[in-house]
Amino acid sequence: MEPIRPFRWNIARGDRLGSLLDGHEHEPEYLPHLAECAAKVLARSSDGDLYFVGRSADSVFDLLSGVLAETPYASRLHQLPLSLYGSDGEDLTATERAQLRTNLTSSGLSPNDLAGRRRPVVFADLVLHGSTFTNLHHHLRDWIDDERAAWNVIRTKIRYVGITVREKTSPNTWRWQQHEDWVTELPGKAVCNVSVDLWLWRYLGNHQPKTAHSFRRTRWADPEVTVPRHDEEARRGLAQAVALYQHGRTREVREEIHEVLTGEPTFREPWLRGIARALRGR
Repeated sequence: MEPIRPFRWNIARGDRLGSLLDGHEHEPEYLPHLAECAAKVLARSSDGDLYFVGRSADSVFDLLSGVLAETPYASRLHQLPLSLYGSDGEDLTATERAQLRTNLTSSGLSPNDLAGRRRPVVFADLVLHGSTFTNLHHHLRDWIDDERAAWNVIRTKIRYVGITVREKTSPNTWRWQQHEDWVTELPGKAVCNVSVDLWLWRYLGNHQPKTAHSFRRTRWADPEVTVPRHDEEARRGLAQAVALYQHGRTREVREEIHEVLTGEPTFREPWLRGIARALRGR
Protein backbone atom coordinates (compact mmCIF):
# COMPACT_ATOMS: atom_id res chain seq x y z
CA MET A 1 0.00 0.00 0.00
CA GLU A 2 1.43 3.36 -1.07
CA PRO A 3 1.00 6.62 0.88
CA ILE A 4 -1.22 9.25 -0.71
CA ARG A 5 -0.86 12.96 -0.01
CA PRO A 6 -2.89 15.79 -1.59
CA PHE A 7 -0.86 18.14 -3.73
CA ARG A 8 -0.06 21.57 -2.33
CA TRP A 9 2.44 24.01 -3.75
CA ASN A 10 5.54 24.41 -1.59
CA ILE A 11 5.69 28.17 -1.30
CA ALA A 12 8.72 28.19 0.97
CA ARG A 13 10.67 26.10 -1.54
CA GLY A 14 9.80 28.55 -4.29
CA ASP A 15 7.67 26.36 -6.54
CA ARG A 16 7.17 28.00 -9.92
CA LEU A 17 3.65 29.32 -10.05
CA GLY A 18 3.66 30.82 -13.52
CA SER A 19 0.41 32.65 -14.27
CA LEU A 20 -1.60 30.94 -11.52
CA LEU A 21 -1.70 34.12 -9.44
CA ASP A 22 -2.63 36.47 -12.28
CA GLY A 23 -5.66 38.49 -11.27
CA HIS A 24 -5.73 37.01 -7.77
CA GLU A 25 -3.66 39.45 -5.74
CA HIS A 26 -4.56 39.30 -2.07
CA GLU A 27 -4.10 41.80 0.75
CA PRO A 28 -5.23 40.13 4.02
CA GLU A 29 -7.06 42.71 6.12
CA TYR A 30 -7.24 40.10 8.87
CA LEU A 31 -3.44 39.91 9.11
CA PRO A 32 -3.01 41.43 12.62
CA HIS A 33 -5.59 39.02 14.06
CA LEU A 34 -4.01 36.05 12.29
CA ALA A 35 -0.54 37.09 13.47
CA GLU A 36 -1.72 37.15 17.08
CA CYS A 37 -3.24 33.69 16.69
CA ALA A 38 -0.13 32.30 14.98
CA ALA A 39 2.16 33.68 17.68
CA LYS A 40 0.08 32.13 20.45
CA VAL A 41 0.00 28.75 18.68
CA LEU A 42 3.78 28.94 18.44
CA ALA A 43 4.14 29.96 22.10
CA ARG A 44 1.94 27.07 23.23
CA SER A 45 3.68 24.44 21.12
CA SER A 46 5.77 23.07 24.00
CA ASP A 47 9.05 23.31 22.07
CA GLY A 48 7.62 20.71 19.69
CA ASP A 49 7.02 20.11 16.00
CA LEU A 50 3.71 21.62 14.89
CA TYR A 51 1.46 19.50 12.67
CA PHE A 52 -1.47 21.51 11.28
CA VAL A 53 -4.31 19.02 10.80
CA GLY A 54 -6.55 19.35 7.75
CA ARG A 55 -7.03 22.63 5.87
CA SER A 56 -8.65 25.01 8.35
CA ALA A 57 -5.40 26.33 9.81
CA ASP A 58 -3.56 26.56 6.46
CA SER A 59 -3.18 30.31 6.90
CA VAL A 60 -1.54 29.93 10.30
CA PHE A 61 0.92 27.49 8.73
CA ASP A 62 1.61 29.79 5.77
CA LEU A 63 2.17 32.88 7.92
CA LEU A 64 4.45 31.06 10.38
CA SER A 65 6.35 29.52 7.47
CA GLY A 66 7.26 33.03 6.38
CA VAL A 67 8.00 34.19 9.92
CA LEU A 68 10.35 31.28 10.62
CA ALA A 69 11.94 31.17 7.16
CA GLU A 70 15.76 31.16 7.30
CA THR A 71 15.75 30.36 11.03
CA PRO A 72 16.66 27.05 12.68
CA TYR A 73 12.98 26.62 13.54
CA ALA A 74 11.55 26.51 10.00
CA SER A 75 11.65 22.70 9.93
CA ARG A 76 9.30 22.49 12.92
CA LEU A 77 6.25 23.30 10.81
CA HIS A 78 4.33 20.54 9.05
CA GLN A 79 0.97 20.08 7.37
CA LEU A 80 -1.05 16.94 8.01
CA PRO A 81 -3.71 16.73 5.29
CA LEU A 82 -6.43 14.70 6.94
CA SER A 83 -10.16 15.01 7.64
CA LEU A 84 -11.54 13.09 10.62
CA TYR A 85 -14.39 15.40 11.53
CA GLY A 86 -17.43 13.91 13.24
CA SER A 87 -18.74 10.53 12.10
CA ASP A 88 -16.47 10.72 9.04
CA GLY A 89 -13.62 9.64 11.31
CA GLU A 90 -15.45 6.74 12.96
CA ASP A 91 -16.00 3.06 12.11
CA LEU A 92 -13.29 2.78 9.48
CA THR A 93 -13.06 -0.30 7.33
CA ALA A 94 -9.92 -2.42 7.55
CA THR A 95 -8.76 -0.99 4.22
CA GLU A 96 -9.39 2.60 5.31
CA ARG A 97 -7.56 1.99 8.58
CA ALA A 98 -4.57 0.53 6.75
CA GLN A 99 -4.44 3.48 4.34
CA LEU A 100 -4.72 5.97 7.18
CA ARG A 101 -1.79 4.33 8.96
CA THR A 102 0.25 4.28 5.76
CA ASN A 103 -0.40 7.98 5.22
CA LEU A 104 0.45 8.83 8.84
CA THR A 105 3.66 6.80 8.61
CA SER A 106 4.73 8.84 5.59
CA SER A 107 4.34 11.95 7.78
CA GLY A 108 6.57 10.50 10.49
CA LEU A 109 3.72 9.68 12.86
CA SER A 110 3.91 5.90 13.28
CA PRO A 111 4.04 4.52 16.84
CA ASN A 112 7.77 3.82 16.45
CA ASP A 113 8.36 7.35 15.18
CA LEU A 114 6.41 8.85 18.07
CA ALA A 115 8.25 6.76 20.67
CA GLY A 116 11.63 7.80 19.31
CA ARG A 117 10.97 11.53 19.04
CA ARG A 118 13.20 13.98 20.89
CA ARG A 119 10.62 16.77 20.75
CA PRO A 120 6.85 16.36 21.11
CA VAL A 121 4.49 16.34 18.16
CA VAL A 122 1.89 19.09 18.51
CA PHE A 123 -1.35 18.74 16.55
CA ALA A 124 -3.04 22.08 15.81
CA ASP A 125 -6.45 22.66 14.27
CA LEU A 126 -9.60 24.73 14.49
CA VAL A 127 -11.86 23.13 17.10
CA LEU A 128 -15.62 23.29 17.51
CA HIS A 129 -16.53 20.23 19.58
CA GLY A 130 -13.19 18.44 19.32
CA SER A 131 -14.27 15.47 17.18
CA THR A 132 -11.25 15.67 14.85
CA PHE A 133 -8.78 15.52 17.73
CA THR A 134 -10.85 12.83 19.44
CA ASN A 135 -10.91 10.61 16.36
CA LEU A 136 -7.23 11.21 15.64
CA HIS A 137 -6.26 10.36 19.20
CA HIS A 138 -8.34 7.19 19.24
CA HIS A 139 -6.84 6.00 15.94
CA LEU A 140 -3.32 6.66 17.20
CA ARG A 141 -4.09 4.94 20.50
CA ASP A 142 -5.48 1.83 18.78
CA TRP A 143 -2.48 1.72 16.46
CA ILE A 144 -0.07 2.03 19.39
CA ASP A 145 -1.84 -0.83 21.15
CA ASP A 146 -1.79 -2.97 17.99
CA GLU A 147 1.94 -2.41 17.64
CA ARG A 148 2.50 -2.92 21.37
CA ALA A 149 4.47 0.30 21.36
CA ALA A 150 5.49 2.05 24.57
CA TRP A 151 2.42 4.16 25.40
CA ASN A 152 3.99 5.40 28.64
CA VAL A 153 6.72 6.95 26.51
CA ILE A 154 4.53 8.12 23.64
CA ARG A 155 2.01 9.83 25.91
CA THR A 156 4.71 12.33 26.86
CA LYS A 157 5.34 13.15 23.19
CA ILE A 158 1.82 14.14 22.09
CA ARG A 159 0.21 17.58 22.44
CA TYR A 160 -2.93 19.22 21.05
CA VAL A 161 -3.54 22.94 20.43
CA GLY A 162 -7.11 23.89 19.56
CA ILE A 163 -7.95 27.17 17.84
CA THR A 164 -11.32 28.02 19.34
CA VAL A 165 -13.88 30.81 19.31
CA ARG A 166 -13.17 33.50 21.91
CA GLU A 167 -15.81 33.65 24.63
CA LYS A 168 -16.24 35.44 27.92
CA THR A 169 -14.14 33.86 30.63
CA SER A 170 -16.18 32.37 33.45
CA PRO A 171 -16.39 29.11 35.42
CA ASN A 172 -19.37 28.12 33.25
CA THR A 173 -17.63 28.59 29.89
CA TRP A 174 -17.85 25.40 27.81
CA ARG A 175 -14.41 24.03 26.94
CA TRP A 176 -14.25 21.10 24.58
CA GLN A 177 -11.34 19.32 26.29
CA GLN A 178 -13.21 19.12 29.59
CA HIS A 179 -15.72 16.79 27.95
CA GLU A 180 -13.28 14.30 26.40
CA ASP A 181 -12.15 11.36 28.55
CA TRP A 182 -9.05 10.70 26.46
CA VAL A 183 -7.52 13.99 27.53
CA THR A 184 -6.89 12.49 30.98
CA GLU A 185 -4.54 9.93 29.37
CA LEU A 186 -2.05 12.70 28.65
CA PRO A 187 0.12 14.76 30.99
CA GLY A 188 -1.30 17.98 32.39
CA LYS A 189 -1.24 20.92 29.97
CA ALA A 190 -0.82 18.58 26.99
CA VAL A 191 -4.07 20.05 25.62
CA CYS A 192 -4.52 23.81 25.37
CA ASN A 193 -6.34 26.37 23.26
CA VAL A 194 -5.82 29.63 21.41
CA SER A 195 -8.98 31.71 21.07
CA VAL A 196 -9.87 33.98 18.14
CA ASP A 197 -12.87 36.12 17.28
CA LEU A 198 -15.86 34.28 15.84
CA TRP A 199 -15.62 36.03 12.44
CA LEU A 200 -12.02 34.92 11.95
CA TRP A 201 -12.78 31.34 13.06
CA ARG A 202 -15.69 31.14 10.64
CA TYR A 203 -13.66 32.59 7.80
CA LEU A 204 -10.75 30.17 8.25
CA GLY A 205 -12.94 27.16 8.88
CA ASN A 206 -15.91 27.71 6.60
CA HIS A 207 -15.36 30.36 3.94
CA GLN A 208 -11.71 30.79 3.03
CA PRO A 209 -10.75 29.36 -0.40
CA LYS A 210 -8.43 26.36 -0.17
CA THR A 211 -5.88 24.93 -2.57
CA ALA A 212 -7.11 21.33 -2.13
CA HIS A 213 -10.32 19.49 -1.41
CA SER A 214 -10.93 18.14 2.09
CA PHE A 215 -8.92 14.91 2.46
CA ARG A 216 -11.79 12.72 3.63
CA ARG A 217 -11.68 8.94 3.93
CA THR A 218 -13.09 8.55 0.42
CA ARG A 219 -9.94 10.26 -0.92
CA TRP A 220 -7.24 8.71 1.32
CA ALA A 221 -6.27 6.20 -1.37
CA ASP A 222 -7.20 8.28 -4.44
CA PRO A 223 -4.14 9.16 -6.56
CA GLU A 224 -6.14 11.95 -8.21
CA VAL A 225 -5.58 14.12 -5.13
CA THR A 226 -1.86 14.23 -5.93
CA VAL A 227 -2.58 16.27 -9.06
CA PRO A 228 -2.58 20.09 -8.59
CA ARG A 229 -5.88 21.92 -8.90
CA HIS A 230 -6.13 24.93 -11.21
CA ASP A 231 -9.75 25.92 -10.64
CA GLU A 232 -10.78 29.35 -9.41
CA GLU A 233 -10.99 28.45 -5.73
CA ALA A 234 -7.57 26.79 -5.74
CA ARG A 235 -5.99 29.82 -7.41
CA ARG A 236 -7.55 32.20 -4.90
CA GLY A 237 -6.42 29.95 -2.06
CA LEU A 238 -2.91 29.85 -3.49
CA ALA A 239 -2.83 33.64 -3.79
CA GLN A 240 -3.74 33.96 -0.13
CA ALA A 241 -1.10 31.42 0.89
CA VAL A 242 1.61 33.26 -1.06
CA ALA A 243 0.56 36.63 0.34
CA LEU A 244 0.61 35.38 3.92
CA TYR A 245 4.00 33.72 3.49
CA GLN A 246 5.45 36.91 2.06
CA HIS A 247 3.94 39.01 4.84
CA GLY A 248 5.43 36.61 7.37
CA ARG A 249 8.89 37.38 6.03
CA THR A 250 8.53 41.11 6.68
CA ARG A 251 10.05 42.84 9.69
CA GLU A 252 6.67 44.33 10.60
CA VAL A 253 4.98 40.96 11.04
CA ARG A 254 8.00 39.44 12.77
CA GLU A 255 7.86 42.30 15.27
CA GLU A 256 4.15 41.69 15.84
CA ILE A 257 4.83 38.00 16.45
CA HIS A 258 7.74 38.85 18.76
CA GLU A 259 5.59 41.20 20.83
CA VAL A 260 2.92 38.54 21.37
CA LEU A 261 5.54 35.92 22.28
CA THR A 262 6.99 38.13 25.00
CA GLY A 263 3.56 38.41 26.63
CA GLU A 264 2.99 34.65 26.84
CA PRO A 265 3.64 32.78 30.13
CA THR A 266 5.92 30.34 28.30
CA PHE A 267 8.28 33.17 27.36
CA ARG A 268 10.19 32.42 30.56
CA GLU A 269 11.26 29.13 28.98
CA PRO A 270 14.57 29.11 27.06
CA TRP A 271 13.17 27.48 23.93
CA LEU A 272 10.66 30.28 23.29
CA ARG A 273 13.21 32.98 24.03
CA GLY A 274 15.43 31.26 21.47
CA ILE A 275 12.70 31.56 18.84
CA ALA A 276 12.20 35.23 19.71
CA ARG A 277 15.92 35.91 19.36
CA ALA A 278 15.95 34.16 15.98
CA LEU A 279 13.18 36.45 14.75
CA ARG A 280 15.12 39.52 15.79
CA GLY A 281 18.39 38.18 14.45
CA ARG A 282 17.40 37.56 10.82
